[in-house]
Amino acid sequence: MHLIIQGAAPISALHIEKLTRLSRARKMEPLSPQAVRLTGAQPFDDLARLCQEAELDYAFMPEGLKLTDMKVFITDMDSTLIDIECIDEIADMNGFKAEVATITEAAMRGELDFAESLRARVKLLEGLEESALSRVYEERLGLNPGAERLLAGLKAAGITTALVSGGFTFFTEKLKTRLGFDHAWANVLEIRDGKLTGQVLGEIVDARAKATRLAELCAARNAGRDQAIAIGDGANDIEMLMNARIGIAYRAKPIVREAAACALNHAGLDGILNLFES
Repeated sequence: MHLIIQGAAPISALHIEKLTRLSRARKMEPLSPQAVRLTGAQPFDDLARLCQEAELDYAFMPEGLKLTDMKVFITDMDSTLIDIECIDEIADMNGFKAEVATITEAAMRGELDFAESLRARVKLLEGLEESALSRVYEERLGLNPGAERLLAGLKAAGITTALVSGGFTFFTEKLKTRLGFDHAWANVLEIRDGKLTGQVLGEIVDARAKATRLAELCAARNAGRDQAIAIGDGANDIEMLMNARIGIAYRAKPIVREAAACALNHAGLDGILNLFES
């Protein structure tokens, strides 16, 4: 197995030497100042603790697995691809951010039914001017580190990319165009006379819907789940992550990290590219 070690900052030679020795790796290959690949590495008891103390991510990957072996990539939006929870920021413009953010956090931890929690949060947006959505996109929404490099790398490898969100189509459609996603799915906010009604149209994109979209993408590409990569941060992403070969928790809640194959707590989104051989 390969052991991929990476972080946000350059890895010290001391940490590389120690992890190489303790994992009994037969080869160390620098991938960048922030990442190394240890070939033939073995798990050892202190690995998680040492990486946590050094603010490093780690993941065991099969030797010989290339990015071009994969066919499908699917990602969550809020707090994964982007650095905000859009609904919390929209609610801030209607004076309800604290209330909505509390519900959002509980839903992402898996403590509330997602569909019910979304309807409750959207209800608090009733009467807000539609222009508030544009303000959130333009003034508050930022991409998480490495997002653009990740999408460019996936596209170069011929992978079908999709954005699937329990958030809203207003944002997913803009990001689809901006980053070149092949597909995007999210919830539709009802708007009448230029104002939000506090209602969501159609079926809500929840955990089951996310997993279904992944299965549909694999079928369309004639791919097995062993050729799929998925990434997310909340409880409503778990089913999707568990149905992909490479399920990645990004800055995720503990319940999600436990279910995912690996986690990115320090490296950027482009750290996904380091998991595969070139």
